[in-house]
Amino acid sequence: MDTINVELKGSEIESIERDGDRLTILFSRAFLLKTMTGSEEKTRWWQAGSLVIEGAEARTPLPIGPQICVGGDIEENIYTYRDMIPIPFESRGHVGCELRFEGRPEPLIVVGTAVRLNMQGTPKYIEHLRPQSSIDAG
Repeated sequence: MDTINVELKGSEIESIERDGDRLTILFSRAFLLKTMTGSEEKTRWWQAGSLVIEGAEARTPLPIGPQICVGGDIEENIYTYRDMIPIPFESRGHVGCELRFEGRPEPLIVVGTAVRLNMQGTPKYIEHLRPQSSIDAG
């Protein structure tokens, strides 16, 4: 089975918006890592999208304006995804995120009751990633 994940490190966030108890993190460029079954090689892509948290409670102030994500955790009940979000992604229960941003000492911490990732448009190809051989590493 092929896998696709959003890589949080380096992904560009256009804005973080609150509407009642819904918090939406808008990605202008979410970086994707695609892996094909049986292959050590991967490909990088980018695509716009949004991470929507329902029943959201922000535990830290919301950052204003565009942000560059430098990593973080996405919580889905008993699972924690470090520096990535699987695609597709939708869950209910205890959900949340703790995201860190370039030039901002305080992370964004949000908990909620449901989460979903909505990707928009068509992914755009960036590059092919081949594993480093032992000769290259030496």
